[in-house]
Amino acid sequence: MKIFDAHCDALLKLWEKEERNFTNSNEIDANYERLIKGGVKVQCFALFAEPDLTIEEKYQSILKQIELFQTEVIKKHDKVKHIKEWKDIAQLKDGEIGAVLTLEGVDCIGDNLTKLNIFYQLGVKSVGLTWNQANLCADGVGEPRGAGLTLLGKELVQLNNEHKVWTDVAHLSEKGFWDVMELADYPVATHCNARALCDHRRNLKDEQILELVKKGGWVGLVWHPIFLTGTEHATITDCIRHIDHLCSLGVKDHILFGSDFDGISVFVKGLENASKYPDFIEELIKHFSEDDVKRFAYGNFERYINLIT
Repeated sequence: MKIFDAHCDALLKLWEKEERNFTNSNEIDANYERLIKGGVKVQCFALFAEPDLTIEEKYQSILKQIELFQTEVIKKHDKVKHIKEWKDIAQLKDGEIGAVLTLEGVDCIGDNLTKLNIFYQLGVKSVGLTWNQANLCADGVGEPRGAGLTLLGKELVQLNNEHKVWTDVAHLSEKGFWDVMELADYPVATHCNARALCDHRRNLKDEQILELVKKGGWVGLVWHPIFLTGTEHATITDCIRHIDHLCSLGVKDHILFGSDFDGISVFVKGLENASKYPDFIEELIKHFSEDDVKRFAYGNFERYINLIT
């Protein structure tokens, strides 16, 4: 079964320690061999700059991660294809993996939207306005002020619309979320769970999920125990609970996966890295129809991309 995964931080792992080998390093949860074994057909690779860097250092960090994406992920692996336009998905052959660049937080551009345009040209297809802190575009979920989008942030969303780039609400303040709902043509939540089941600030309330789906977006469920149970311990049963809750809201055609592999240090038992997806799928089929599982794993993503193109 083909898998789409909306979020991993493998590029950050490569940036932190360049001697890590993307092909098979045990320190990279979503390395090449694990993606192949897991049946991952399309993997989103997040670009993320550590919050303690200056704006210019963040920008340089993101550029370096894009360089590592090209040299270590794409050029060294013939079967990994850079998805520069959504239409490229349809050109993938059997055994090939589509690799999508995404930006997690726009701190690195400061107030310079020219830098954002450069990222578009380099193939970034999804932009999250914030990580947990505030920046010049919006407040993240960790900013006590809880403000929404600034004028710059609203301009950025309009640019995303023009370029058919996703506006990712993961990590965004609740006020920011609702601002995005008013403006974005392509809103998504790449790695969030149901707050009704786990009351964590990074999860979405039911009314947020329903509004996101109403706007044509989707939720990439994340395999971080903290966001599944509120503790460092979770099982596949806990993942199923969140999937089932979204199904109960009537949004099963808008459920995707957004693992957060390489961005987490504790794991769901039995879903510790990308190679475990076949076992995960086997468990899901015990609880949902095979057709529904195919939708969650890849079909909902494919339908969404066909609508964009």
